[in-house]
Parts: sequence; C-alpha cells; structure tokens
Amino acid sequence: MHTDNAQLHVSAPAVTESLRVRRLQPRMGAEISGLDLSTPLAPANRDEIRALLLRHKVLVFRDQPITRQQHLAFARAFGDIYLHPTTAKPDGAEPGIDLISAVEARQRVKNLRFGAWHTDTSWDIRPALGGILRAIHIPEVGGDTIWVDCAAVYAGLEPDLKQTIDSLHLVHDHHSALQKVGRHQPVVAHPLVRTHPETGELLLYVNFLQNPSVLGWDRVDSDALIERLRREITRPEYQVRVKWEKGSVAFWDNRATLHYAVQDYGDFPRVMERVLVASDDVPHRVRAPSIA
Repeated sequence: MHTDNAQLHVSAPAVTESLRVRRLQPRMGAEISGLDLSTPLAPANRDEIRALLLRHKVLVFRDQPITRQQHLAFARAFGDIYLHPTTAKPDGAEPGIDLISAVEARQRVKNLRFGAWHTDTSWDIRPALGGILRAIHIPEVGGDTIWVDCAAVYAGLEPDLKQTIDSLHLVHDHHSALQKVGRHQPVVAHPLVRTHPETGELLLYVNFLQNPSVLGWDRVDSDALIERLRREITRPEYQVRVKWEKGSVAFWDNRATLHYAVQDYGDFPRVMERVLVASDDVPHRVRAPSIA
C-alpha cells in the first residue's frame, strides 16, 4: 500500500569489492568507481548499477573515455534504445546517439539565456526510463548539470498543495517540434503526481520546457500553480549538482528526476552526447485502497 507521505527506500545492493560508491548528497546522487564502461557489463554489475540507480537516481562515472559504440552498449544493458525523433544527431553517428550542443540550441531557440527544469520525452505516451550523458567538449569551468529528486519535492509539499494536485493531469506539449519532423501524435497529458513503477515512490511530474498546462484549468490558474511548483523544485535541498570533467558519464533515472543544464559558460561550444533507455511504462498514479 502506498501513502502520500511515505517514501519507499530501495535497499542498497551488495557492492562488489571492485565497485565503489561515493554519495554526492544525502538525498540523491552517487559517484561509481571501479568499473570500466568500455567493456561489456557482467550481469552482476549490471544488476548492481540498476539497483544503485533506483536508490541514488543519478550515477556519475569518472574517467570513462568510451566510444559511441560503447556508450550504446552500456545503455543496451538496461533496455532498448529510445530513438528521439527531434533531437539533433552527430554527423555519422549510429541511431540512438543524440547531440546535446550549445551551438545547436542557440540556433534553434533565439534569445536563449537560461535553461529550464525538465524530464526527457515526457511528451510521449511511454517516456524514456533513463538517460546516459557523456561529456565531449566542455568548458574549463561551468556548464554543470543539476538534478532534482521529484519524490523529495512531492514529499515536502504542504498538505493543501498535495491535495490540490493529486488528481490533476498535466499537458506536455511538444507538438510543434514533432510536426516539423513529420511525426503525428496527440498531445499527451500525464498525471501531475505519478507513481514510480519500480520503487513505488510518488513523484512530482512536470516538464517546464514544454509549455505545461493543467488539463481542464483556466490558463491563468494553471500558470500560477506551475510557478508555485517551480519554486519548490528550485530548493537546493532537493538537488545534486554534477561538475563535468573530461571522460565523465552520468546515468539518471528519467522517471524520478528533473534536470537543468546550467548555461554559465558564455559562447563556449559545449557538446555532450546522450543515449536514452526506453521504457514500457505509461506514467500512472497508484492509489491506496480505501479502508471500509
């Protein structure tokens, strides 16, 4: 049975002698060492990493100069590759490699000054399970990525706000971008509070990049609620900030987190490459059975 204020904790896996875990923040984030991502994952290590991902939500691997093929192979250990239809692709890359480029973003979005808190592919019926991001060309200082623990955010909301949002659905609108690439699908609305399909945690689920709106609400009231939630998300207590280094790889649970790319590096041509892991889960809310 799931309750609104209860957070289910995933038991820590039995870590092998070679695999070391250093927590980054009390709530979320861990650096994993003792593993070479350029070689195939042994089943035991794969299962450990999966369990660590559920527990810490963001995993960082340092000093991993992997190739695109190795990047894809690591992702495939956790599921099928999600092929994103609108993200730019690096020249000559295999399907599944997404280009996350500061230059490309500036060309696509005029007057781009700041990023936005978001979860990848929330516009889809079955959003991606996770993302694996690899540093390619990074500034000497700056360009960090921040992740937010959406379970902690929800658990910390005032009871009146929880009651307000518990039965709402939020529209995730990526329609215009999808139309440009010839993909036609209805605009999707997902529960504003979803249940994590593996941990059972209740998660705030909102994508501030996609013109979010509350289904059935007046736009003014919807915008006011979304802004209130955005303020909650910006609390540092719910966040972990990752500083990128050459050879860094980050693997995050896309269902349980939001992330934000900090744009504090001026005109530097920051380049990352991303692979998304697909999921069969449709965001849903599991409610506790009523007691007669």
